[in-house]
Amino acid sequence: MGAQHHHTTQNSSTRKPQNTKPYRGIRMRKWGKWVAEIREPNKRSRIWLGSYSSPVAAARAYDTAVFYLRGPSARLNFPDKIGDDGCGLCDLSAADIRKKATEVGAKVDALQNEGTGAGACQKLCETESYSGRVCLNTDLNEYPSPESSDENEEN
Repeated sequence: MGAQHHHTTQNSSTRKPQNTKPYRGIRMRKWGKWVAEIREPNKRSRIWLGSYSSPVAAARAYDTAVFYLRGPSARLNFPDKIGDDGCGLCDLSAADIRKKATEVGAKVDALQNEGTGAGACQKLCETESYSGRVCLNTDLNEYPSPESSDENEEN
């Protein structure tokens, strides 16, 4: 019986790395996508934070959401990557939190999918003195041009 118990322990320890979540608030789908979601405080409902190709992107989306839900004392995956944009303790709606979190996750995913990796995202956020808004409000579909502005689009 002792040998059988030892065998079971070995099997569970060899499987554990496959099932281990590398970051808080994320999980991997069967087909390899990483998803993030968070439960709203004092509610049964969850805020869906998106589906990402990398665990880092999903974890950054989670960090953004948990920061806006719980403030600076929140337990983060990347505490050095989040900045207080003055709204850490604001009363944001679930939709606003979802929007901020998915923008961060999408930005990180885009940087990693370009082949620039997590190091580039770290450098980007450091050089732009990441405040939560800097990396959030970027348009991932096009580069800004000096010719296009809001005023020109209205004409």
